[in-house]
Amino acid sequence: MSAMPDSHALANFIDCYRRLFVLTGAGCSTNSGIPDYRDSHGNWKRPQPVTFQAFMGDEPTRQRYWARSLIGWRRFGRARPNDTHYALARLEAQGRCELLVTQNVDRLHQAAGSNRVIDLHGRLDLVRCMGCERRMPRADFQDEMGQVNAAWLALDAADAPDGDADLDCADFAAFRVPSCPACGGLLKPDVVFFGENVPRERVECAEAHLAAADAMLVVGSSLMVFSGYRFARAAARAGKPIAAVNLGRTRADDLLVLKVEGDCAETLERAFPLSRLRERVG
Repeated sequence: MSAMPDSHALANFIDCYRRLFVLTGAGCSTNSGIPDYRDSHGNWKRPQPVTFQAFMGDEPTRQRYWARSLIGWRRFGRARPNDTHYALARLEAQGRCELLVTQNVDRLHQAAGSNRVIDLHGRLDLVRCMGCERRMPRADFQDEMGQVNAAWLALDAADAPDGDADLDCADFAAFRVPSCPACGGLLKPDVVFFGENVPRERVECAEAHLAAADAMLVVGSSLMVFSGYRFARAAARAGKPIAAVNLGRTRADDLLVLKVEGDCAETLERAFPLSRLRERVG
């Protein structure tokens, strides 16, 4: 690992490797008001999120999930990109990003202007029917849930990661979860829950881009979840250097050639400011 783990070393890393495979995590979106899951040691800050198996197999779990999400979505759905998202969009605009793979489900990279993006864990702004595979905008489903659970709209709770809210004092058995309007099937956010597999085609597409990249840059992820860590392992096996910007430890610390422990937005701006991008274009 570099003896100078700071923004200057990161700038040198970005200068040296022209085609970056970028992987991002929750640390990219905390400055947009979206809480993250883990502390600086990589440990859970709160109870683990609902699993796919519990959501699919237990109606009370689904009622609790959607009731909390009804409250949490109101702020999550209004979140806007921060300087981290814009800095990474600038990298892509200058042809420096082979691909951006994000573990986030907030679509803030796309809102900031990034186009070469794989949403590894899906999109929270869509709802998927597990019966007929129909997808609908989450905003429409939010309206429908509010209509059949009007009393719940007066409640509020602290934000939790990924559109959740710390709403634990209610009788969730009274919450009504609408079914698919097309087939009556069970509705689920179009995201990969814990215990659920990332679609193979997403992984294979990302792996192909990693093979074409010169190096890997991790931004705002502890890589504790294997779905993201696998790419660091693959990069290391292929002899591709890996740099990371993250507050705290990552699962891939022993694979890194450079680690910068700092705020993602501040670090990227110091390492790759807009003025330097303009100089390169000229």
